[in-house]
Amino acid sequence: MCECGERMESRGLKTKPFLSILGPVSYQRSMFQCPECNATRYPGDETLDIVASTRSPGLRRMVARAGSRSTFKDARDDLKVYAGVEVSAKDVERIAEVVGEDMERWAASEREILIKKEPPLRAKEQIPVLYVSYDGTGVPMVAAALQGRKGKQPDGSSITREVKLGCVFTQTATDDKNRPIRDPASTSFVGAIETAEVFGWRIYAEAVRRGLFTAKKVAVLGDGAAWIWNIAMHFPQAIQIIDLYHAREHLSNLCKILGGPEQVVAERRQNYWNIMDAGDIESILSAVREALPEDLDLREKAETELGYLENNSNRMRYAKFRALGLFVGSGVVEAGCKTVIGQRLKQSGMEWSVRGANAISALRCVFHSGRLEDYWEDRAA
Repeated sequence: MCECGERMESRGLKTKPFLSILGPVSYQRSMFQCPECNATRYPGDETLDIVASTRSPGLRRMVARAGSRSTFKDARDDLKVYAGVEVSAKDVERIAEVVGEDMERWAASEREILIKKEPPLRAKEQIPVLYVSYDGTGVPMVAAALQGRKGKQPDGSSITREVKLGCVFTQTATDDKNRPIRDPASTSFVGAIETAEVFGWRIYAEAVRRGLFTAKKVAVLGDGAAWIWNIAMHFPQAIQIIDLYHAREHLSNLCKILGGPEQVVAERRQNYWNIMDAGDIESILSAVREALPEDLDLREKAETELGYLENNSNRMRYAKFRALGLFVGSGVVEAGCKTVIGQRLKQSGMEWSVRGANAISALRCVFHSGRLEDYWEDRAA
């Protein structure tokens, strides 16, 4: 039956060539056409999953994986050497992006269900600690994707767009010094070029999928960017933790602004770091306010850093967090920005469209989350 409701009519056998992992193949399949709207269907193509494609599912799977791991030219060469499959770099790009887009549709469909999922009335706790962490990393873009966007170039323009990347992982144990141990193979990733509001629902859905409702403790880890904590509203039960190393960086900047001989600045910095490690941010705020520089520009810069510390003081109770056996650094997502996104999308000379960057990001996230088989099995079902 046609989508318009009419019964389709047979138009005989039509030959179709396509490329498989074993080389070129040609086969005949039935063609049906709607007498009302002239739409056509090939049930054989639907059965073999080659509708609107001249590449078999097995080959598309192989090409997409290769294209997600290295440049399209390198993937082309690797496929020829390792599998004896000859495709062009453009073919690798096209297939990888099409598969990546389909993975994003698959994830979006799953996300829609997860967002609507209600917490159980009596959740049985299964996960000791579930972490949610997210950050952003710039990806070089083509000119068309940068029009009207402000950036850090001398002329105020931008050469990158931010991919927001999130990860979810779990922790079951601590070592003999009560330091947290991340559960092996427990990290999953989601990411895209999109607004913080949209990304908030993306990372929330991933946390739900990973067991948000059955976690004894939930922690959100991130730097001090405003968007990070704005979307933390999705996790009202979470302990919020500012990455310790970002917090120390702000303290270092503050100590430089306060000035003095190099040794004095170094001693003040170490002293403030020790106080921060103890979680006593108020003592730092009090001490700095008594030592604010008279220069108006320096004073304004110092006030900015003080505002950062004051606004995030409850996210810097590091002694308390360590006593609970929790991570205080966002190294997992920062490493993810380098490995999941950077290693593939930020190589020398690369420029991406939003469509291409999001497609490859989807591929990389599914791959690094260990969900490739989930995707292909759902597609074959």
